[in-house]
Amino acid sequence: QKLLISEETEKSIDAAREQYRPSAFSASILYFVLMDLSHVDPMYQFSLDSYVTRVEQSIDKAGKSDDVGERIKNIIKFHTFAVYKFACRGLFEAHKLLFSFQMCIKIMQGAKKVNMEEYGFFLRGGQVLSKESQPPNPAADWLSEVSWDNITELDKLSNFRGISSALEQNLGEWREWYTVPEPETAPLPGEWENKCNELQRLIIVRSLRSDRVVSAVRSFIISNLGQQFVEPPAFDLGEAFGDSSNSIPLIFVLSPGVDPKSQLELFAKDRGMDGNLKSIALGQGQAPIATRMIEDGIKYGHWVFLANCHLSISWMPQLEKIIEKIPLDKPNEKFRLWLSSSPHPKFPISVLQSGVKMTTEPPKGLKANLLRLYSSLSDERISKCTKPNRYKKLLFSLCYFHAVLIERRKFLTLGWNIPYDFNLSDFDICENILTLYLDSYEETPWDALRYLIGEANYGGRVTDDRDRDLLRTYMKTYFCPDVINTANFPLSKLPNYFVPDDGNLDHYKSFVVGLPSTDHPEAFGQHPNADIASQIQETSAMLDTLLSLQPQAVAGEGESKDDKVSRLASDILEHVPPVFDVEEAYNMKSDDMSPLNVVLIQEIERYNILLKMMKSGLENLLKGIKGVVVMSSELEETYNALFDARVPQAWQKVYPSMKPLAPWTRDLLQRTQQLANWVEGTYPKVYWLSGFTFPTGFLTALLQTSARKNNLPIDAFSWEFVVVNQEEKDITNYPREGAYIKGMYLEGGAWDYEHGCLVEPQHMELVVPMPIIHFKPVDSKKKSAKGSFYKCPCYYYPVRTGTRERPSYIISVDLKAGSENDEFWIKRGTALLLSLQI
Repeated sequence: QKLLISEETEKSIDAAREQYRPSAFSASILYFVLMDLSHVDPMYQFSLDSYVTRVEQSIDKAGKSDDVGERIKNIIKFHTFAVYKFACRGLFEAHKLLFSFQMCIKIMQGAKKVNMEEYGFFLRGGQVLSKESQPPNPAADWLSEVSWDNITELDKLSNFRGISSALEQNLGEWREWYTVPEPETAPLPGEWENKCNELQRLIIVRSLRSDRVVSAVRSFIISNLGQQFVEPPAFDLGEAFGDSSNSIPLIFVLSPGVDPKSQLELFAKDRGMDGNLKSIALGQGQAPIATRMIEDGIKYGHWVFLANCHLSISWMPQLEKIIEKIPLDKPNEKFRLWLSSSPHPKFPISVLQSGVKMTTEPPKGLKANLLRLYSSLSDERISKCTKPNRYKKLLFSLCYFHAVLIERRKFLTLGWNIPYDFNLSDFDICENILTLYLDSYEETPWDALRYLIGEANYGGRVTDDRDRDLLRTYMKTYFCPDVINTANFPLSKLPNYFVPDDGNLDHYKSFVVGLPSTDHPEAFGQHPNADIASQIQETSAMLDTLLSLQPQAVAGEGESKDDKVSRLASDILEHVPPVFDVEEAYNMKSDDMSPLNVVLIQEIERYNILLKMMKSGLENLLKGIKGVVVMSSELEETYNALFDARVPQAWQKVYPSMKPLAPWTRDLLQRTQQLANWVEGTYPKVYWLSGFTFPTGFLTALLQTSARKNNLPIDAFSWEFVVVNQEEKDITNYPREGAYIKGMYLEGGAWDYEHGCLVEPQHMELVVPMPIIHFKPVDSKKKSAKGSFYKCPCYYYPVRTGTRERPSYIISVDLKAGSENDEFWIKRGTALLLSLQI
């Protein structure tokens, strides 16, 4: 009888337990989302033990109900948001939306609500290796080639059949949708408004308006998870402290320009621990002192703050052991160990998993940065200068200058070639210089101030020559006699930004509070298109990160991963051009071994390295997929790259590029075709500079040719640039000196063909093709310089810094500045690019 009762009891327990399986399934999904975050940043580490504790807390705190179904819903809802809040505290702002979206997609995948083939398209876009079978772009004036590639490939998915023909037949409606400021909220043209679900709408936005993807993702999350999942909770140090204990460290994950020490000191004061906070900045020789401080803290109940752990990474294994032993040492209840570190892959994982992580980031926006600077000042400090009228005006100018330098980073390559970590110490030093020099001189020493602030202090961090030009331009704008002599001197073309009337500290703070919360690009001297360009790059970064988080074992629905990679590898093999016969090319050009033909031979030798690598790599990859050869790490990398529509890293050693796989393959064919035509014929009448792996070598060859022709040393020549308003087909003769160059793009500006000068671009006109330019070597003594010119830097590809081994900068091309001066275009970040991201 007892056996029967126990069996019945076991069955009822199993039945009750099974009812709660949905909440366990949901919790497991969220755990693996947290685990994936370590691929985004090495500091994003979470342990299973701490996660189980979170689950137990959610079960205790979730709303109670007699209805089991309702109770499960309450647990899932409470725990999902609890995980979001818990994780957000340790994530940088740039990754919080990505985390929400990954949570949302994984939850929907678990509920079988996501078509994985469509989601894969959202991440990778459309790849067209050959244009031969693709219909022509019906709206090339406003629809980019990459967008048309996306649409034609999207048409191959079952739920999007007919979208390319629908676009062709209703170009007016689609263009109207394309040009609205927020297409993600606008109705889709024709039947597609009612035909598409939310993910499918997201795919169409990604295909045509990639700058709006982040905003569309936010709307997607709100619709499927809720508003609270796109509004990260404000950082609360007290809440983080409440989650800690005397054996669990608290870790500040640092970002550039932020020091949490002052915030911690204020918190310690509020907690009555200001006298018991012991801090040390780690570095060489500081480890023994830090160890003693921890030992004393454990014994006497101090708070111990070890700053900049990333600067003492060799000591981290010892610190890890010390932290593991803390519970055994029975620490004082008041003891807390605080750590700060920039992200570092060698930071101990066990410390990150067990600790309470908090990210620290500087304020965002001009308004927040100005407020931060004035909050660091006092009335006594701004009153100590003996020339208060000049000082207060120049102080505001300095504050605005500092805020602009920091916030300009959001424009990425249009902002700075290299992002610099300007911080409060730079400002404090320059404020002291300002006070000292105004007190010491009767007349304002403008040159000294500009040099010490712009060149020595802030400029001391700047390593790129073009960035230094930008810094000098801002200094010239914000530090000039007009700042003092002109009432409410304008700091921008916008009416809100000017130097306010003199007053006390509260007067300046109230003025700053009245500034716009959202920064218009013009406040930095930028065009509104700069925002769109940065949004596109933000989208690209988000999609690349999401792609890296995808499981490698499974493809989407339909075609398997092996089949897809095999098809792509076969297609590329079919289109890879044959290797050049270098010996034959040399023999054909042996009668005329001019500097230009030497460049030709060097170029085909470099391309041969790439072509041979591609051919052998792809052939071995196909064999590896069939199991004929072993998949090496190189083949594995190529396999994953092809599946993700990326160019394998090994293929980029010959020349750098940011293009996805399909445009890169088409670009390679054009590059080799230019060289093949040159080998078989004679010098091209118009050269495609982008087609060279080493363009500076080609330009040097042009100078050498002119030097030999004119019997002058090569150092005696410089460049003159003449923009040619002719199509390539209309150019029938070679220039007397130099060469005609095609294929350059202008970013951050547009070209006025009628007047032959730079002008402002149209809305959404991010890059425009430049006309053919005559690169003409001239004797430096005879060079003419009539009119106002902008020395426009030319870069090999959109990463303007390039790498240490391969800089991207090639040459500065003199372009007529038009109605604006060169300083206007420097602030715009206007540059020529030889290749784009598409």
